[in-house]
Amino acid sequence: MQDDIVLIDKPAGMTSFGVVARVRRRLSERAGKRVKVGHTGTLDPFATGVMVLVIGAATKRAGEFSKLDKVYEATITLGKTSSTGDPEGDITAVSDIHPSESMVNDALTQFMGEIQQTPPMFSAIKINGQRAYKLARKGEAVEMPTRTITIYSLELLEYTYPEIKIRAHVSSGTYIRTLAEDIGKVLGVGAYCSELRRTAVGEYTQQDAIVLAKYMS
Repeated sequence: MQDDIVLIDKPAGMTSFGVVARVRRRLSERAGKRVKVGHTGTLDPFATGVMVLVIGAATKRAGEFSKLDKVYEATITLGKTSSTGDPEGDITAVSDIHPSESMVNDALTQFMGEIQQTPPMFSAIKINGQRAYKLARKGEAVEMPTRTITIYSLELLEYTYPEIKIRAHVSSGTYIRTLAEDIGKVLGVGAYCSELRRTAVGEYTQQDAIVLAKYMS
């Protein structure tokens, strides 16, 4: 804990709100009173990595932290799509074509710099006052607003079909699930994000984050 900030390494399978609730309970127990805790940007349940939590008076600065750039490492599975863009959705086979590594690199270069991105329907973005994912689960048609994002760097770490492993340094508001799907569209084979880890939020890195289980002990 530093300057009323707690850096947590979120485990897979837990919601960001679940992380906040557990940390709030632990801090409140230590303080003997209810402690205010907030997050500065969610991570999908299947994702792991750095979450910056703000404590007490620092919750007023949540917006400041949410605007920081992020760094992610992701695995993209080619040849299939997901209804949610991740492993938790309905998976559909699309193509058995094996793009070459040069084709993959060429596809990645198309997403460098300032680009337009449409967030996924299964996201926490509010549409007419309701979370988009709640509307999507009801089967309601959701028109997601396009936003401008910046991808500062996009590095191919490894490619063994059907998996592409990338590292992406991006602006706030970027959805890696959408990036994975868009890469699949460019390659013409379909794709979804099968693994995702956030390694940095601004200057805060995974090396500084506390594993949740250790923090709760």
